[in-house]
Amino acid sequence: NKNLIGSAMAGTIGGFNAHAANIVTAVFLATGQDPAQNVESSNCITLLEATEDGDLHISCTMPSLEVGTVGGGTTLPAQAACLKAMGCQGGDRENPGANAQRLA
Repeated sequence: NKNLIGSAMAGTIGGFNAHAANIVTAVFLATGQDPAQNVESSNCITLLEATEDGDLHISCTMPSLEVGTVGGGTTLPAQAACLKAMGCQGGDRENPGANAQRLA
């Protein structure tokens, strides 16, 4: 497991992507993001591990997900409504970047 994750993070060529591009692009279109950014944003590592209790823990780490909640397509009515429904529309004056982090 350590070698798998370490190799993936170091950029080793391999099958670490769970083909997240289709899902990322769909969410990008729905929330007013730039769909051209799906190349970088779809980089992910998916792991399935057994827990001590015998359950299955699934994680998907996306270290380069690029999103925003202000400007551009986020101001379109349908996309703004989607962001509002998720509680992350617009900027957060008290905590800049909080809404983008919530969206990510």
